[in-house]
Amino acid sequence: MTAYESTGTIDDIVAALKGAASLAIVSHARPDGDAAGSILALSRALRALGKPVDAVLTGDVDPNILALAETGELRRDSASPMRTDVELAVLVDTGSWGQVEPLDGWLRSMAPRVLGIDHHARGDAIAALRVVDTRAASTTQIVARVIDGLGLDLGTTAPGGKRTIAEAIFVGLATDTGWFRYQNADAEVFALAARLVGMGVDRVALHQSLEENARPERLAVMARALASLTWHAGGRVAMMGVAGADFAATHATTDDLGGVVNVPLEVGAACVSILMTESKPGTTKVSFRSKPRADGAPWLNVSDFASQFGGGGHAFAAGAKFSGDISCAREGIERALARLGTSLS
Repeated sequence: MTAYESTGTIDDIVAALKGAASLAIVSHARPDGDAAGSILALSRALRALGKPVDAVLTGDVDPNILALAETGELRRDSASPMRTDVELAVLVDTGSWGQVEPLDGWLRSMAPRVLGIDHHARGDAIAALRVVDTRAASTTQIVARVIDGLGLDLGTTAPGGKRTIAEAIFVGLATDTGWFRYQNADAEVFALAARLVGMGVDRVALHQSLEENARPERLAVMARALASLTWHAGGRVAMMGVAGADFAATHATTDDLGGVVNVPLEVGAACVSILMTESKPGTTKVSFRSKPRADGAPWLNVSDFASQFGGGGHAFAAGAKFSGDISCAREGIERALARLGTSLS
């Protein structure tokens, strides 16, 4: 099995981007702030260099994420097929086949013309040339280095645009550090954030747009999630579930659940939170979150924990997908927790 690690350097990535006459930029399905921020930052930079770019989002997309883009900057993969006439495909914020299912065939057809930029510890050899930096708090943190290598100021906008590369970089940096609350928000992160704010990024407006712009349905479905909460491992692990009937009763969607998995971690004794979501009949998506111990390490590396279910992510935040309803997912997770024994005590 090929190790998921860098096969090139930032300079190699810069050279490949400069050498491509046309590009498509994509990420994992249901893109978060880091995925969308990485796509937008790179597309704005490359368009500023005069290159045609097809920037594409796949799967369900939170309206608050879509609002980060200017008119015509992004398109949805469902609108038209992916182009095969581009010279280079750029895959950001993932390297896992399991996270790019809508693009599977297209990415395989583009091999070996796929370039990867990622900060996750697990992935596949989708991109022949890739930079993987697991020390980076967000993929946009790596993208910022790439754009510096392209010789562009992060305050640059795409031709005819008003929103800057810096804003897109900040979105990924802020969201993947929990707005600078998580353990991965180190000195390098704050230095880059200060640089971006110094370029005029309005952090307050971005936080309001992304984190304080929910629909009333969010509270209704959150109430159902919290009502389902059960405690495990002596009160160290919280488990919640939202079934199809909950979505039907509240008129909520999976987009309304953003961040709900983190709520049980407000309890002092809690070290892990798990949210199971019946996204469609026969499929349950699971989000795992952990919080740091006094020494900064996670109580449970949820990326390792999720890997036994075919998932992955980061030490403090990961996900997996189960074939079956919530009860099936719960049984599998409870068995895995039981195997941990007293390690969470």
